[in-house]
Amino acid sequence: MKSNYSITTLITEINWLSQVINQVIGSYLMHDGHEKHWLDIPLPDLTKVDNAYANSIKKWNLNTFDRLALALTMAPHLLPQALDVFFGRNKMYDRGFTEFGGILDTNHSGFLPTGQTLTFLITANNPEYREALFDIIGKESLLIKEQVIELSDTEAHIPNLNGILSMNDRWFHYFLTGEELKIEHSTHFPAQKITTKMEWEDVVLNNVTRSGIDEINSWLFYNEKLMHEWGLEKIIKPGYRALFYGPPGTGKTLTATLLGKATNRDVYRIDLSMIVSKYIGETEKNLARVFDAAQHKDWILFFDEADALFGRRTTANSSNDRHANQQTSYLLQRIESFPGTIILASNLKANMDEAFTRRFQAMIHFTMPSPKERYQLWKNAFSGVCSLDEKIDLKKIATDYELTGGSIINVLRYCALSVVRRNDNIVDMTELINGIRREFKKENKTLSTTY
Repeated sequence: MKSNYSITTLITEINWLSQVINQVIGSYLMHDGHEKHWLDIPLPDLTKVDNAYANSIKKWNLNTFDRLALALTMAPHLLPQALDVFFGRNKMYDRGFTEFGGILDTNHSGFLPTGQTLTFLITANNPEYREALFDIIGKESLLIKEQVIELSDTEAHIPNLNGILSMNDRWFHYFLTGEELKIEHSTHFPAQKITTKMEWEDVVLNNVTRSGIDEINSWLFYNEKLMHEWGLEKIIKPGYRALFYGPPGTGKTLTATLLGKATNRDVYRIDLSMIVSKYIGETEKNLARVFDAAQHKDWILFFDEADALFGRRTTANSSNDRHANQQTSYLLQRIESFPGTIILASNLKANMDEAFTRRFQAMIHFTMPSPKERYQLWKNAFSGVCSLDEKIDLKKIATDYELTGGSIINVLRYCALSVVRRNDNIVDMTELINGIRREFKKENKTLSTTY
């Protein structure tokens, strides 16, 4: 089986790691054979190996130091005993070697490597290799950006390299089985892929709004040609940033989803409840997970209710204000450098910080639908099995009751449940008006009807 073959490859990598560890420690403690160098230990040859791990190594063009980091983070999963050598005691102090790093956990009997462990292996006998270390665990590292490995945070007074160095479960699963799990299956990823079965004809927008959407659609189709073939990458910044603003239910989320569907791109809605934190630096860290994961993907990032993140800055009268403004500055830097498409949604344009709005390529107003547009929305909603009594004057309904497309869908849901309970599929006037009344009540509006 291919998965068994992958396991063989991964174990071979960890066996190579064991040889490296023994040689580094031997050289460091001046044991027999200390004059040899760990870089002389041949790497497992993956040139002709065809599995998820080997193909990733080749695709990313990883060097010896990168593979050392990967093997170190895989060892606790597959061969934890390969790291037992780090339990050796320093006879002079009758304790473990501080320089080995590592952490013991009550739920794991083995040695968990830290950033210090990798530091020791790379620099113990060659301090000049420290630059290679930060090429692996620095912010610009491909392994960090792709979230293959992670160096966990430490408390303020603890050195950063004391954080646990681990492999992302999703990537380990992929290396082991060849099965690529969707990123939204990760409990640490604060975004959810959104899809729809609807098509463009199901969206009713005015001409001005539709024109703005067409511009984004054109960019999604032609940006590669414009940037690379036409050379615009020398003049304009990468990516596309748009603001959708208008009342809830006017089609902002659906439009973002359809843009992805039309251009064969995944659309990820950012879960602000998992992003925004009261702790300094945590919001930025959570956002970094999204931007880093999306950096090399052709995704559309959709920030719903974006006011919570991109709202107006305040005068820095307190530490909280300064923190919020620092957070906004971080966001500005990330969205400006992001090479993909970002769509922000807000109920009010005025809620957005001007520093962001100046950087948008498109600001599209989703207005309350006109009577003519509402008529089309009503027709679309009740065009299936659940339909309206032919006596209902739908044009009058559309004229008399100002509702968004989202509210009309809610009325459809209410009416469908009502008629199916009486073993029917035709909605009468009473049921329709009751559904409309429920929507009005949500907005504290009173429904007066002559029907």
